[in-house]
Amino acid sequence: MSRTIYSLLIYLLLPFAPLRLLWRGLRQREYLQHWGERFGFFSVPVSGPVIWMHCVSVGETRGAAPLIRELQQRYPKHQILFTHATPTGRDAGQQLFGDQVLRCYLPYDTPGAVARFLQHFQPSLGLLMETELWFNLIAGCKVRNIPLLLVNARLSEKSARGYARLGAVVSDGLRELTAIAAQTAQDASRLQALAGGEDGENALAVEVAGNLKFDVTPPASAAASGDELRHLFGRNRAVFLAASTRDGEESMILDAVAAAAVPRLLTVIVPRHPQRFDEVANLLTRRGIHFVRRSRLDTGVPANVQVVLGDSMGEMFTYYAACDVAFIGGSLQPLGGQNLIEAAAMSKPVLIGPHTFNFAAATEMAVAAHAAWQVRDIAGLAAALQRLYGDPELRQTMSWKALEFSTSAGGATQRVVEMVSRYL
Repeated sequence: MSRTIYSLLIYLLLPFAPLRLLWRGLRQREYLQHWGERFGFFSVPVSGPVIWMHCVSVGETRGAAPLIRELQQRYPKHQILFTHATPTGRDAGQQLFGDQVLRCYLPYDTPGAVARFLQHFQPSLGLLMETELWFNLIAGCKVRNIPLLLVNARLSEKSARGYARLGAVVSDGLRELTAIAAQTAQDASRLQALAGGEDGENALAVEVAGNLKFDVTPPASAAASGDELRHLFGRNRAVFLAASTRDGEESMILDAVAAAAVPRLLTVIVPRHPQRFDEVANLLTRRGIHFVRRSRLDTGVPANVQVVLGDSMGEMFTYYAACDVAFIGGSLQPLGGQNLIEAAAMSKPVLIGPHTFNFAAATEMAVAAHAAWQVRDIAGLAAALQRLYGDPELRQTMSWKALEFSTSAGGATQRVVEMVSRYL
């Protein structure tokens, strides 16, 4: 596929974009806002040189936070611009940085929208988080001599096969990037292969910098807010957290909890996407499970309540602080898993399912460090819960190992900042 054909396909799909936004807006009203930005029209004022970073959603935004703080300190005369693709990512940027950064949606990847975006903000340098490859955007930066770095880059074997089917538009786009900071040597190798080789004119400027998410530190208030939440849960109850769950996983988790039969266990389920809060509430009602919503939890959880539905935003570290054991969602279904580093940073034993291709390296490292257990299915999750809640000493040992693991692989932020300094 050439970039011309790629652009034509984007233009053909563009008329359906408002329908998609309307559809998503039925479940999450924030999708009905800021439509002009998605088509390349901006009213955000710019008053100085800009360092721009694109983070699709919540996980990428939180993972970028240490890097953004370091860039703010090193380049105080520059404004930081966050671009996002989802309202939850935009909200996460607001919660983390308030008015210290500019924020908007990244426009759809048409040449015209990209040109309007780059003309309005005129970034001195751009950073794309993880695997955000938008080929007209990359080409637009190349033409305007705007350094564009792909940072915290990861590429699973599955994603590499998918990108490879697109042909020249991908290989050319990768070679037009200024530099790449990959998470692991395996990611770097796949990116090199996708670009067409590791030697000669096809070689990419790829460095292995590690995972920025290892440098994320819990908020100073997390322990105190977690302690308050644990008081509401009940000091004498066992608390199991299912974090960032995805569609279909809640039923599996409830089945595992029932099979484990841990006495007086309180299960806290926090869906990954806020538009699913009501859907999970309906599931709990259909199954006859007594539950309360976190948003309505002003007093202690009654003894007959089995589940707390985590329908709040920006409290993930608090949830981790308040639990005994954490399961990381997106991994029981073939969805690639979510970030387990935050749970480990709060010194919690981690359980994760078999599907972890989005965080394969971090998962392997955590399991090798005895900070996490990987379970295969519902029965495996039930057995892990029985074992951990039946052995407090084992749980404590895993807690220490988790904290040790979370601090062992830091330093990616400084390596990426040094890369930025070479091009800014």
